[in-house]
Amino acid sequence: MLSVDLSDHVVLVTGSAKGVGRDLLLATADAGAAVAVHYNTSEAEAAATMEEALERGASEATTVSGDVTDPDDVDALFGAVESDLGPVTALVNNVGAFAPRHWEDIDFETWQTVVETNFYGTYLCSKRALGPMRDAGFGRIVNIGYAGSEKALVYPVNFPYFVAKTGVLMFTRMLASDTTDDGITVNAVSPYVVETSDKFPDEAPRGRWASTDDIAQAALFFLHPESDYVSGENIEVDGGWLPERL
Repeated sequence: MLSVDLSDHVVLVTGSAKGVGRDLLLATADAGAAVAVHYNTSEAEAAATMEEALERGASEATTVSGDVTDPDDVDALFGAVESDLGPVTALVNNVGAFAPRHWEDIDFETWQTVVETNFYGTYLCSKRALGPMRDAGFGRIVNIGYAGSEKALVYPVNFPYFVAKTGVLMFTRMLASDTTDDGITVNAVSPYVVETSDKFPDEAPRGRWASTDDIAQAALFFLHPESDYVSGENIEVDGGWLPERL
């Protein structure tokens, strides 16, 4: 794993009580960061993740709750982090629902959930983080995308997820351009299929699916304090997978 010193930084990973978000947060704990474990409904899992983060070297740790699609909740959860740990200097926007069904079989409420958690959640959390980051003259934002979004990949199954993740990459590039004079970098990490997924395609690139360590490795590069001239970029963690079929 990439060696990074984050001992002077406050890291918030959204949706970090379990799954990929949990492992991303623990990677920053290994780097000595003060970490905020975010959850919406998984309170017990968040508490367990916080305890493990402290055991693994986090300088401080707390848990914060809130719905990332609700502006008031977002403001409150950032306020809680600031009260417990200080202003967020590194944000990983990880929350994002998906719907692996044919688009016509996905009800409207689920469409809304997928788009709002992936796209609106990324927008709202980034916007709330920017003020303190601009004041400090430093910030790192990493958005979790999806491999293939660079090519506007579409498919009848899981379609709203593809739309939302394409929006995340567009937002990443826009925000990188808008923060060039602020000491802030904004980048994306886009996995294909992760080993923790519920469903898997027939073939895995390089004979395996992406591990959470593979994703953390890319995220840590972007979070590194010295990665200050890399912004608006996207790393696809996909083993060389090509979505095209010739």
